[in-house]
Amino acid sequence: MNELNLFGINIPVTIYIPIVYFLWVSIFIILKKIIFEKIRKLVEKTKTQIDDLIFKSLDMPLNLLIFVSGAYILDKFFQFKMDTELLRFADIGFKITAIIAIIMLVDRFFRGIIQIYAERVPALKSSKGVLSIVVRMVVMGLGMLILMDSFGVSITPIVASLGIGSLAVALALQPTLENFFSGIQIVIDRPIAVGQFIKIDSGEKGYVEKIGWRSTWVRMLPNNVIVIPNKVLVDSKILNYHYPQKEISIYMDIGVHYDSDLDKVEKVTIEVANEILKEVTGGVPEFEPHIRYHTFGDSSIDFKVILRAQEFVDGYLVKHEFVKRLHKRYKTEGIIIPYPIQTLDWNPGSDPLKVDNREA
Repeated sequence: MNELNLFGINIPVTIYIPIVYFLWVSIFIILKKIIFEKIRKLVEKTKTQIDDLIFKSLDMPLNLLIFVSGAYILDKFFQFKMDTELLRFADIGFKITAIIAIIMLVDRFFRGIIQIYAERVPALKSSKGVLSIVVRMVVMGLGMLILMDSFGVSITPIVASLGIGSLAVALALQPTLENFFSGIQIVIDRPIAVGQFIKIDSGEKGYVEKIGWRSTWVRMLPNNVIVIPNKVLVDSKILNYHYPQKEISIYMDIGVHYDSDLDKVEKVTIEVANEILKEVTGGVPEFEPHIRYHTFGDSSIDFKVILRAQEFVDGYLVKHEFVKRLHKRYKTEGIIIPYPIQTLDWNPGSDPLKVDNREA
């Protein structure tokens, strides 16, 4: 069909095809804009960002499909003869464009996901650029395989080659992959987070500086950084001093003389503890300190004082000031902290300084 007869007038194909194509594209672009405007208002009211991401990812692929679908529909509707050569490759072009549009949609969506969660997950924030490239390569590679398969090109040898190559790479990079998947486990399970103070079972403790895909960096109190492979961290017992909250209890072991007035000792100790928590930086002013007597020791009656610090490192200063002030206050109140004492008993009339050299 080369000419269109309209009211007895033959209109050449070179005239009506561009007009129909222009009308098709214009109508659907306007419809898309109207529909997208309504969807946008609905999307803005939701709390999740996933629908916003899908909405933005659809924009360009839909435009591409609208432009190509015009040529495809014209070819199907008007049944052009092949000698016109105007839309000879409409089917092929539409199929290629549809696959490319889907690839673009998936690529934009996953890169958007990485951008969103990179601000929430420290490991993604430090490596979002590399991860975006990897995701794009995977999506483009799969898209090319789908495109080749849709045109009858056998992709079985390619997939087999990729499988063998992937196995070889996985064996060569086994230690790196172990740390990589351990890093994913840390990100998902979240036993630790950047800024938290932790201690692992090998004894190292400090603030988590960075959680990477291969290793985790911990800044220790002497201001040194220890780099721990993620696999080692996953297999270790971790004490997290910031979970479920930063505040930490401080236990102080103290002993007083057996002749002490224990009620007075408790009163004086609580007064000093209250002063410390209210005046020393790092103390928790609203916490009520208390003591618990627990042991009749060899030379003293022993008890624990329970204090509270805002976080682990604040406990050092709280303990420091508490020991100083309590020692001074005890001296003022006449409360004795005894030295360790051992008493030697011997039989009456014997001389403990005399050595008996007789053989048994």
